[in-house]
Amino acid sequence: MQRTKINRMIVIGLIREGKTPADNRVALTPAQCKWIKQYRADIKVIVQTSSTRCFTDAEYKKVGVEVMEDMSGCDILLGIKEVPINMLIANKTYLFFSHTKKKQSHNKKLLQSIIEKNITLIDYECLEHEDGQRIIGFGFFAGIVGAHNGIMAYGNKTKLYSLPRVFESKDYRSLIHEYFGLKLPNIKIAITGSGRVAHGVIEIMNLLGIHEVEPDEYLERNFSYPVYVQLKGADLYTHKELKTYKREHFHAHAAEYRSRFLPYTRCTDILMNGIYWDTTIPRLFETTDIDESFTIQTIADITDDTNGSIPINLGDETIENPVYGVDRNTFTKTIPYLENSIDIMAVGNLPNELPRDASSYFGEQLIKHVLDDVLKGGNEIIDRATMVKNGNLTNEYAYLRDYVS
Repeated sequence: MQRTKINRMIVIGLIREGKTPADNRVALTPAQCKWIKQYRADIKVIVQTSSTRCFTDAEYKKVGVEVMEDMSGCDILLGIKEVPINMLIANKTYLFFSHTKKKQSHNKKLLQSIIEKNITLIDYECLEHEDGQRIIGFGFFAGIVGAHNGIMAYGNKTKLYSLPRVFESKDYRSLIHEYFGLKLPNIKIAITGSGRVAHGVIEIMNLLGIHEVEPDEYLERNFSYPVYVQLKGADLYTHKELKTYKREHFHAHAAEYRSRFLPYTRCTDILMNGIYWDTTIPRLFETTDIDESFTIQTIADITDDTNGSIPINLGDETIENPVYGVDRNTFTKTIPYLENSIDIMAVGNLPNELPRDASSYFGEQLIKHVLDDVLKGGNEIIDRATMVKNGNLTNEYAYLRDYVS
């Protein structure tokens, strides 16, 4: 792709989040906008007025950023969640999480409208290094909030201890104080994944003083203190015939693999799920595996795919009420914390419980790794994340043609 040489000031707009339920995160904080104003004369940032954003209009105005309603004068528009169709502005370049990569049925009309309005869409989710590692995202804070909520839910069920809600803390630093003096029972926690989500979960494990053990120890021993095991790709999957695991082959031919997780369902109290999943990847377990030997009482499904890697994920709940129960016999949704329920924590916007910290982390990565290349007209990484270019699906996403037709 031929790159664009910048000969004028580029105007970036931070758009108001319009999805319901409302998301209060933002792509750039006031402090980051101030930095851009000081050090990047080729960029102007405008903020769309919002009453729900975690940083107020006044905080942006205080650092000299213009706040207005009309975004039509911007070249590039930065959001977080899906932009409602009626808020899309034709002929613009957008960056946000569109959640269309997996042909999600509820966002089909959004992608159709992006094409119809001659929009260029760069999806944050698709910004990846060559080895498939995500460059930008909120996964770390999703892991932090999801881990806290999972530990909290287990305490609520067993009544052995109690934790407050994350959003009741002013920020992450304040949240850490809630862990001082907390004594946990001798629980066993399985953490799946190796990306940002898992790193966030492990951060909470360390703050709570939970000890890491190796998979064989975890399966074979009982402990007199709380422990966790981190299960990565090779621990979770094996080729059906070759009995091996190779990361590149797995991601290209996931259907040829089976799950190795079943033994962990027989000795785990809490499952913290942080793995990527699509329909070709085997589930961690099936509903038929849930019997008397299935010991898991609480599942924090942080990656949150309905009927995905966790087959008893029956859909999202809200930040206000993040946990529901699933009856062990009928697999129907119940209230949480019943004697015969497996409790599921499944929320699609977990970082909203720590929105200011999560936004600051996200904006830092955006400035450091993405923004400059977008302004220059792209590079290979930006090209691979560009789902739609001037109203046309790019070659990378040609497989979505039947989805939008």
